[in-house]
Amino acid sequence: MRLVSGIVAICLVAGAGLLTLAVANTSTPRPLVNADLSTAISPVVYQLDESSSDRGYHYIFYGNAFFVDRDGYLITAAHVLSDFHDGGQPYLLLRLPEAPPRLVKAEVVSMDMLHDVAVLRAEPNPFEGKYQVSYLMLDANKPSVGATVLAAALRPSHLKDPHTFDAPRQEYSSAEVVQYTSSALLKGQTTTELFLFSHEVIRGQSGAPVVAAEGERNVVGVVEGRWLHPTPTAAAGSDGNRTSTVGAAIPIAYVIPLLQDKHIPWQSAPPPLEPKENQRP
Repeated sequence: MRLVSGIVAICLVAGAGLLTLAVANTSTPRPLVNADLSTAISPVVYQLDESSSDRGYHYIFYGNAFFVDRDGYLITAAHVLSDFHDGGQPYLLLRLPEAPPRLVKAEVVSMDMLHDVAVLRAEPNPFEGKYQVSYLMLDANKPSVGATVLAAALRPSHLKDPHTFDAPRQEYSSAEVVQYTSSALLKGQTTTELFLFSHEVIRGQSGAPVVAAEGERNVVGVVEGRWLHPTPTAAAGSDGNRTSTVGAAIPIAYVIPLLQDKHIPWQSAPPPLEPKENQRP
């Protein structure tokens, strides 16, 4: 757990597991439209075993990442990769239709520690194989205060002894954008604008996508962690109750420069539809 100027960057040393829940058929890679988000999200892990046991491979779980194109590129929070700086190899846990999941190497393509975002690439590209994967669209427009968003993540079901054959928890939490604020994610450095949302981020959700509620496919932010400073007013949680604990997300606008610098393509979310009363006949 990393404390950065009012944010606990949630990064649990645990495990992720077998994606056994029902998902949409994604044999033809495409952006998700009202489909299960789990096919676009992957746990970021460190492999501990050299050979598989009856429960698969044993590994450490660090957080989430999500695909942004069919070339196998993913986005995550940079602090999810902090323990790999000394040469450790990050892996992605990916699902197959009729076989146990496999660990696929993740190449660190680009990283922006100041704004806590990073780009990965799966090697080999799972979109060219039989993996059940899809990618999400990116929306660089900031969600408005009061807008409904969905925080989606995968976390292991066996936190203390995770293996690849264990089924994960799919966690989808509806939330409301509470406010915008700025914080220095590295001490003494420039600040990053964050948006706070009414969902209590728990360990292991770092790097997961925050998507616009309508369509559940347009990523507007990357989960940073739990906001520790008090907020002006209590926020309504997904169950309708008031909560003083909120999550913090990094707007997608901070990710775009990394993709542009590496000439990585991505699919932008379409502009919102005009209200019917404003549409021309």
